Amino acid sequence: MMNITGQVHTFKCRDTFIALDVESGSLHQIDELTADLLRLYPKMSQPEIMAVLAPQYGQDQVAEALLEVEKARAEGTLFSPPAVTSWVPSGEPVVKALCLHVAHDCNLRCRYCFGDSGEFGGPRELMTADVARAAVDMLLAQSGERPLCEIDFFGGEPLLNLPVVRETVEYARREGAKRKKTFKFTLTTNGVLLTDAVRQELTDLGISLVLSLDGRRKIQDHMRPFPKDHGSYDQVVPHILEAVNADPEGDWWVRGTFTRYNKDFAADAAHLLDLGIRRFSLEPVVALPSAPYALTADDLPEVFSEYERLTELYQAEAAAGRPFRFFHFEIDLEHGPCLAKRFTGCGAGHEYFAVAPGGDIYPCHQFVGREPYKQGTVTAGITRPDLVAEFRQATLLTQESCRSCFARYFCGGGCHANAELFSGNIHQPYELGCELERKRVECALYLRLVSSRISA
Repeated sequence: MMNITGQVHTFKCRDTFIALDVESGSLHQIDELTADLLRLYPKMSQPEIMAVLAPQYGQDQVAEALLEVEKARAEGTLFSPPAVTSWVPSGEPVVKALCLHVAHDCNLRCRYCFGDSGEFGGPRELMTADVARAAVDMLLAQSGERPLCEIDFFGGEPLLNLPVVRETVEYARREGAKRKKTFKFTLTTNGVLLTDAVRQELTDLGISLVLSLDGRRKIQDHMRPFPKDHGSYDQVVPHILEAVNADPEGDWWVRGTFTRYNKDFAADAAHLLDLGIRRFSLEPVVALPSAPYALTADDLPEVFSEYERLTELYQAEAAAGRPFRFFHFEIDLEHGPCLAKRFTGCGAGHEYFAVAPGGDIYPCHQFVGREPYKQGTVTAGITRPDLVAEFRQATLLTQESCRSCFARYFCGGGCHANAELFSGNIHQPYELGCELERKRVECALYLRLVSSRISA
């Protein structure tokens, strides 16, 4: 057995064998022999590998493949050792972003809504301008030397509270300028209230948009209905298309959700393309198994096949000169997140907080309403430094299943809120979500390799 410390992940996607060197990010197209060899390489000596593989592939071919693997290893593109084996946060936490729940109310009743159709376990209410200003003040005070701060407007449906959105943007820019800080704003909307006038105002305010649309009419109408159960497709789609067509290269994304009811979500992707939407994500629903729309382990083979169909669609559209962007296929092996970001993930609970309408602070938008995770208020500040420390220490090294996962540097450990929902522990990732992430990463790596090969 050889002294191997690095990790190589081999897989097959659409008849192509691929190897990823996890630590260096090096990507290799390989043949089946090399795939089999790489699986044995960390566990066996070269004579043992030869004894196992030579009867199937021939001694000369195995010897040649071994030489190629040894060369790549010497060059640092296979079995690279870990860059980090310990991680201790240093310095005081710096807050980079806030998610302002300006509306705990909604004009839709989406069946899978993690916020209880906007209530988040409490009353229906809107954030006041005073609370929003206090949140901005907190962000400015705790953002250290960062020149850029970020605010997401969320709900419920944040356009139900457009006056506070407007006032918050103006206040943040005015107060930020005094401290030589700028702001990036994003707003997530279901599109119901996104009229031409509203869209133009959001554009004038410099707000990026996340536009919620699940895909085909039957899916949208079933999963995202109005309160009296009639569908939202006919009202929402024209508003979203007007926003998309008004600024095709603007800062917007369309975001959909797929559930057990539309495991054929590549058809929803095709529908979005037919509508002229060429920048979107389709997220797997996160729900406890008791929900009728929840995805379970039994659904994984079908969902995995659908990701491959989406990969095929991605290639076909690119070949036809109609490329589109799918959020989960956006992988940059050369200029992706820095090492610190890859180890620490999204920053929820220490770099990023969510603020409920009344001013309560939570680790992120999905934790809002989970009272054990309330971290303070915008007026009192952080009153649970122990929770800040726990989230800050939740890295790839503290999450046991992450340490051996090939996709760890692409997801940063996954969603803490989903982990807590399923295990009651932010350090134990949501395994079904991990399975889906691994498949998406494999498809993305395949597309990255194919596009590099074509461009070369």
